[in-house]
Amino acid sequence: MQPRIEIVDKKLLVGNSQDMSLVNNKTFELFSGFMPNRNKISKAISSAIFEVMEYDDLYFKNFNPNTSFKKWATLEVTESKVIPESMQTLVIEKGLYVVFQYKGLPQGFGELMRYILSEWLPKSNYELDNRPHFNILGNKYKHDDPNSEEEVYIPIKLK
Repeated sequence: MQPRIEIVDKKLLVGNSQDMSLVNNKTFELFSGFMPNRNKISKAISSAIFEVMEYDDLYFKNFNPNTSFKKWATLEVTESKVIPESMQTLVIEKGLYVVFQYKGLPQGFGELMRYILSEWLPKSNYELDNRPHFNILGNKYKHDDPNSEEEVYIPIKLK
């Protein structure tokens, strides 16, 4: 599993958010509300969905699957002057990310995160940065398909 390191430019996103934890996972509800309304978002750059996670600065230091975080289902836009009712904007500032390609079912995603946090990061010249994490669900993403692919962006900084 060979990741790439890249500087990601500032992203302007529009969509819905939901507070949840790994134990009280509300991803299905979040996406069930977002998907039927995503076509109402104007000025979308593409149809790729940005699944964004906002964790507080202690989330990974004192990991507990009951700890809440905010998850977003969004599209990237060129401007956010007109936002559909019940949606909000989110800005991801420019920053350094390690990018992994994930192929498989959602149930296997935890193993990728375990690898990144407990093996790849400790052996690298980087550490986790306290900025949003995101996954890009592009044209190779297929819901509940073992051949589904997505890009996983983890915020990093030099140690």
